[in-house]
Amino acid sequence: MKKKIAIFAIFTALLISFCACSGKENTIEPGFIPTATPTTGAQNTATPTVKPTSTPRPTNTPTNTPTPIPTIEVPTINFTKQTIPDNEAMRFLADMKIGWNLGNTLEATITGNDPSNHMYAETAWNNIKTTKELIDLVKGEGFNTIRVPVSWHNHVFVNDEGNYEIYKEWLDRVQEVVDYVIDDDMYCVLNIHHDDAKEFVYPDSEHLENSQKYVHDVWLQIANRFKDYDNKLIMESLNEPRLVGTQFEWYINTSNSDVKDAIECLNKINQTFVDTVRATGGNNATRYLSVPGYDASAQGALLKSFKIPEDTEGNVNKIIVSVHAYTPYSFALQSPKDSGSKSNFVINQKTSTSEIDNFMKQLYDTYISKGIPVYIGEFGARDKDNYKPRVNFTAYYVALARSYGLTCCWWDNNAFNSSGECFGLFERRTKKIIFPDIIKAMMTYCE
Repeated sequence: MKKKIAIFAIFTALLISFCACSGKENTIEPGFIPTATPTTGAQNTATPTVKPTSTPRPTNTPTNTPTPIPTIEVPTINFTKQTIPDNEAMRFLADMKIGWNLGNTLEATITGNDPSNHMYAETAWNNIKTTKELIDLVKGEGFNTIRVPVSWHNHVFVNDEGNYEIYKEWLDRVQEVVDYVIDDDMYCVLNIHHDDAKEFVYPDSEHLENSQKYVHDVWLQIANRFKDYDNKLIMESLNEPRLVGTQFEWYINTSNSDVKDAIECLNKINQTFVDTVRATGGNNATRYLSVPGYDASAQGALLKSFKIPEDTEGNVNKIIVSVHAYTPYSFALQSPKDSGSKSNFVINQKTSTSEIDNFMKQLYDTYISKGIPVYIGEFGARDKDNYKPRVNFTAYYVALARSYGLTCCWWDNNAFNSSGECFGLFERRTKKIIFPDIIKAMMTYCE
């Protein structure tokens, strides 16, 4: 008999904290380094500081039909292309072009891991079951990468050998969705997403041994299932590893011992991921892999204490640094109900652009200029009834990113017309494109 583990999948605190952002922007404590604080000065010269990089909360997708909107002109933006090293990694990154996240779907979490009903997780956050038709629609709009976030802890049990084992039907379903992407000749990023609890993956010394075991066991099965897929499948270790539920969840205080410990533990967990995937052989021996720094923020990846895992001999720059940046936070992610929230974005004003200018330049200087690939796995701007500023933001963000050799993936949670965090572009039930000019802005500048 297999002994099922009692998995506490959704903790109220976890669901609130894994991407909660309320209040953070106004409560920076002394000694903390916020991720992406606005700075002034000449473009591409200032050094970014850091400000909360919390991702959008899980938003149950409203069922109401989005309101039709007018056509918005995509602004003309010209950036000087920076020198990009001529190596395989940079060509690979450029070919990823522009990406889209299948958000609030396979990473949705539920209570428990009952084998009789765990499969409903895919639609638990009021999304529909993903179809090939949807992926074809995304492909048809010009996207060349789809990130498929997946949570696994509701779909595992501890077997008789004491190892975490994924329910076959869940792994089969994940493979089916991955195949939709691969069959469209697109890049697919597959990860461990909302498994960031002390029972599963938690970057501190107390939970390090179990975290490494969980990452090893889960990735061993995923890697073996996909070992024969070509290099258009990218495996990403974790989503936003952090000290969930603490004052340091979205703030990095580099002088704090707990934060220092967390970063060291994350380095070890990322190394376990790389070692596990590489050891399975096949195409996994040379596949591009991706790893985040602390909380997946730009600052977490720019810390000197963050280490890109050592790779096997012969693999050069095959590990992509993953960054999430809803920047500037006041425009891109902060609730319009909160003090300091902004709904306007002006492409020729530093008050709008400086945070983007700064963090992208540092990523270029630290990684891209040295031939090390970086991609922005999540970005976007929530709907605040401000379509034109969002088009302007998207055009500026993608144009600057591509000038620095960075590839971006829009976070789409299929949420519209609500007071929550609405990042939807494609209405999945009707297969309608709700914000075509945001997509047009991406396509205009992603080459």
